Amino acid sequence: MEPTHTPLFIDAHEDLAWNMLTFGRDYRQSAIETRQREAGGIAPRFNGDTMLGLAEYRQARTMLIFATLFTAPVRSKEGDWDIITYRDSAEAHRQNLQQLDAYERLLGESPEDFTRITNRGELKRHVDRWQAYPDSGSSAPVGLLFLMEGGDGIRSPREVEEWYERGVCLFGPAWMSTRYCGGTKEPGPLTGEGFELLHRLEDLGAILDLSHMDEAAARQSLDAYQAPLLATHANPYTPNRQRESNRFLKDEIIHGIAERGGVIGVVPYNLFLDPAWLKDDPKTAVTLERLAEQIDYVCQLLGSARHVGIGTDFDGGFGLQSTPAELRSIADMPALIPILQKKGYTETEVAGIFGQNWLDFLLRHLPE
Repeated sequence: MEPTHTPLFIDAHEDLAWNMLTFGRDYRQSAIETRQREAGGIAPRFNGDTMLGLAEYRQARTMLIFATLFTAPVRSKEGDWDIITYRDSAEAHRQNLQQLDAYERLLGESPEDFTRITNRGELKRHVDRWQAYPDSGSSAPVGLLFLMEGGDGIRSPREVEEWYERGVCLFGPAWMSTRYCGGTKEPGPLTGEGFELLHRLEDLGAILDLSHMDEAAARQSLDAYQAPLLATHANPYTPNRQRESNRFLKDEIIHGIAERGGVIGVVPYNLFLDPAWLKDDPKTAVTLERLAEQIDYVCQLLGSARHVGIGTDFDGGFGLQSTPAELRSIADMPALIPILQKKGYTETEVAGIFGQNWLDFLLRHLPE
């Protein structure tokens, strides 16, 4: 059965501020305008052609974005273009504040285009506004919910309350390893400070993001953390086991997140969808069928479609050249709908995967 209209879309992971400060991207422009402006420059060379822009958000009915505060350790630095990297916690803290300021400027200059979401009341009003536009092309603003990706900008666990008061609602302690735990490519459990950080986040009722946390740290968090948790952008390990990496979620972690009422955002990044994919080899092209397969894997594992969403991570180190063939921008995400329907997913389940599952989670767990 075809849906009566495109469901509201929630994207659980976009590094907007990092792109704004690194490449000067203006997400009030369309993706097409940005590509034209950047042609021949460093942004498409190192980050790919952008997938994001205001016009495309509205075409896909992108109601809400989990917008990150992200900075990488200098040991991961890839070249002179990679300007937002830190040597110590003080630098990470300063760069995270600069990103928060960048969001504040965007919100202040364009309130008709972007709006901040920090609590349930704001979210409910925001949903009502979007539901007044049942089709693509809404003129409602896109919501931004702040997520800290990587915890080194929190100079001390005591400092987490200050970030929470400034509107950061979700916290991911790892990207690579941090002072708090092991992360992608750098395994390790929670540290002593990591346990203290979780304790203080739990006292606030903040939402913990297990994405990028090493398996050992994620398992410890499932045992130790009693407040809400999720994985904003993390694909299942089993379909990706040819590419051994601690970036993917083992089945036990997926079960643990679901048992806690959390949601897992699958990423439409070719390298996470097909281990055989090669960026410059058309014979290894990836389609949205692969994304649907990984979504279906999680749903079948759990026996439910209620714990799956999408965290695109678009523009987060990859762009157009590294996404499924049907996608020219985020505007094309609804092309996934008929593929899921052919696999037997109902209109309600598809709407859940596109955004309702995230929305239900947030309406339970954001502050009043």
